[in-house]
Amino acid sequence: MISTENLSTLSTAGGNVIGSDGSKIGSIGQIYADDQTSEPTWVTVKTGLFGTHESFVPLDTATQDGKDIVVPHTKDEVKDAPRVAPDGHLEPEEEDRLYTYYERSGGAAYTGTSTDRDTTERETTARGAVGHDTSGPTTDDAMTRSEEQLHVGTEKQATGRARLRKYVVTENVTKTIPVEREEVRIEREPITDATRGAALDGPAISEEEHEIVLHEERPVVEKEAVPVERVRLDKETVTEQHTVNEEVRKENIEVDDDGRASR
Repeated sequence: MISTENLSTLSTAGGNVIGSDGSKIGSIGQIYADDQTSEPTWVTVKTGLFGTHESFVPLDTATQDGKDIVVPHTKDEVKDAPRVAPDGHLEPEEEDRLYTYYERSGGAAYTGTSTDRDTTERETTARGAVGHDTSGPTTDDAMTRSEEQLHVGTEKQATGRARLRKYVVTENVTKTIPVEREEVRIEREPITDATRGAALDGPAISEEEHEIVLHEERPVVEKEAVPVERVRLDKETVTEQHTVNEEVRKENIEVDDDGRASR
């Protein structure tokens, strides 16, 4: 059972109420203590899409796990509990309904005696209620009809990661460039008066060798790393329409007069 010393901590720690299957039922709302003993008896659980609905759960068999409260009930069981306004105080009739639903004995948790509750019922009837409530304590002469309203919102969650990664690939590049080379060409010219002197310079008959150096161009390859572009990651928001289909419950009220016609 939750101790009185931990009430303040649990109320402000922002913890959750955990069900019997270990799943989260909802966040902790208010903790109610007994008027006479100051022992914690009830906790409200904020459920629904925006935590707008609060359901009561008994604390007599609950345990504490850090800033969370663990109860021996499922989420569906808590959500279907009788609706009681979390206004800071539980009336005996309201506590009756909750204890009956959770199959608990709540006599020790009341503020007052059974005589007080009987007096309250008689006073309620005297205020003008027509008939009496066969399913619970008589309140007034009207029945409240409630219905569930669907509140749809969005939440942002991570769906994946994108990253830039640079790696090196090798490809063949073919380029054609012109290259020059020197070739030997024999030129013959007849002896003329202008060249006769040079032709007769030297022995008449002899052996000689003439030599020239031939050149050619060869391709020279050099590689240079140069920046060509900048690449970065960016995000853009795309809006699309998503249809939500959910069942909501509402109460209908009909008159059953046992087949008698109205007069």
